[in-house]
Amino acid sequence: MRLGQGADLVVVAPATADLLAKAAHGLADDLLTNTLLTARCPVLFAPAMHTEMWEHPATQANVATLRGRGAVVLEPASGRLAGVDTGKGRLPEPEVIFAAVRRLLVRASKDAADLAGRHVVVSAGGTREPLDPVRFLGNRSSGLQGFALAGTAVARGARVTLVMANSHLPAPVGADVVEVGTALELRAAVLEAAKGADVVVMAAAVADFRPADVAEHKIKKSHRPGEEDDAPVVRLVRNPDVLADLVADRAAGGNDAVVVGFAAETGDEVGDVLSHARAKLARKGCDLLVVNDVSAGKVFGSERNAVTLLHPDGTAVGVPEADKSQIADAVWDDVVDLLAARLE
Repeated sequence: MRLGQGADLVVVAPATADLLAKAAHGLADDLLTNTLLTARCPVLFAPAMHTEMWEHPATQANVATLRGRGAVVLEPASGRLAGVDTGKGRLPEPEVIFAAVRRLLVRASKDAADLAGRHVVVSAGGTREPLDPVRFLGNRSSGLQGFALAGTAVARGARVTLVMANSHLPAPVGADVVEVGTALELRAAVLEAAKGADVVVMAAAVADFRPADVAEHKIKKSHRPGEEDDAPVVRLVRNPDVLADLVADRAAGGNDAVVVGFAAETGDEVGDVLSHARAKLARKGCDLLVVNDVSAGKVFGSERNAVTLLHPDGTAVGVPEADKSQIADAVWDDVVDLLAARLE
């Protein structure tokens, strides 16, 4: 009894299918399950089992039950299992478990599961718009901030859907990942995932334009005399505004989510970063805009960031430079307040 009552964090690694079932149904027939029933601290499960056991509807229902109560259940890793079997079900790597533990302990002074029972959708990475089978128009987004948002949301108890555009980063454990390539694919995936979601965070860098025509074959350079300087002219068309579409979809009853946008801005002769961001917030109509100053290419690929949280009423809260996971927690703190305000 005292083990659970006095614990700051309980980590179950490995968590078998049997253990997850017992925990989900409140069984207490040994020391571990008794400890789980008496624990009032965050609980982290690191599953390990055969692929078929993990994918069985009973196990998935038990995982959903535990996550709904605020427990953090990591996604198992993929690879070699017992004997000759391979697939999803390996115990997550120690560094993955450690990272999740660290996030939970950092949150321990607050409400570590303040997103429990919530479904959040996060987009991350950068879209690529094909020009031919080889080339594309893209951007410099690494996906680090979006992945940090997804990972910290898992640690805070949320069910997370990560719409991932062209990133080679390892997917945050505990998140359901939907991979996309282009802006049109991302739009479709986000609008679908937003149905029934509590929060949608558009952290992905979505291309504003795409080539009007995609060549069926690789565009070749000319090698004929006198044509060395010739280059094809690429006509662009505008991509849909996914953030504005989310807000419009909400107004039409397609979703009921708190919508958070990101603005990567630079100052120019017309205005500074914040003035451009305020204009963008007015156009988009989202509930919160996270503003990045990306002048001179800073932020992209960096482990650290500094942002301004901009609200429709004009309130601007600066978040000083910090690790992107800390920036993500600052965003979620604001979102938790927005969710609470809806209940008032």
